Amino acid sequence: MKEIYFAGGCFWGTEHFFKQMDGVIDTQVGYANGKTQSPTYQDVCTDTTGHAETVRVAYDESRIALSDLLEMYFKAIDPTSVNKQGEDEGTQYRTGIYYVDDADRPAIEAHMATMAALYEEPLAVELEPLRCFYPAEDYHQDYLDKNPTGYCHLPLSLFEMARRYKSKSLTDKK
Repeated sequence: MKEIYFAGGCFWGTEHFFKQMDGVIDTQVGYANGKTQSPTYQDVCTDTTGHAETVRVAYDESRIALSDLLEMYFKAIDPTSVNKQGEDEGTQYRTGIYYVDDADRPAIEAHMATMAALYEEPLAVELEPLRCFYPAEDYHQDYLDKNPTGYCHLPLSLFEMARRYKSKSLTDKK
């Protein structure tokens, strides 16, 4: 099992999106790459902690490739928006990819370069090693499973796309 961390605006929808994908084994929402220890949601909402709402995605690389996760991540964000996704604004809603395996960085950089070529504006997606991750409070975990009509900045069609997604990278190798 491998893991990667995605910041894509409000973590409720981002987590629910990735949970739909075959090969994603586990998800957890939390706060990443900030400057304070053990922040709470209330702390992060002050926009002073430096943390981004982030989703830890644990996946089985024999069922889904990192390139597939990256492809889907870019479908779920506006990669040129600075500190804003949907109606949510603030540094905690910035976009970012935080890796734990240095060997993943070249593949992420290559994918980001491909994506950058599609936009006139520069990408606003951070690419950094994961420095810290603090799990969010229990009520944030699996939020949209517990609250199906809860707020989400992502369109429902994205969840259906994620449910139907089949790994292109692994299918091509067979």
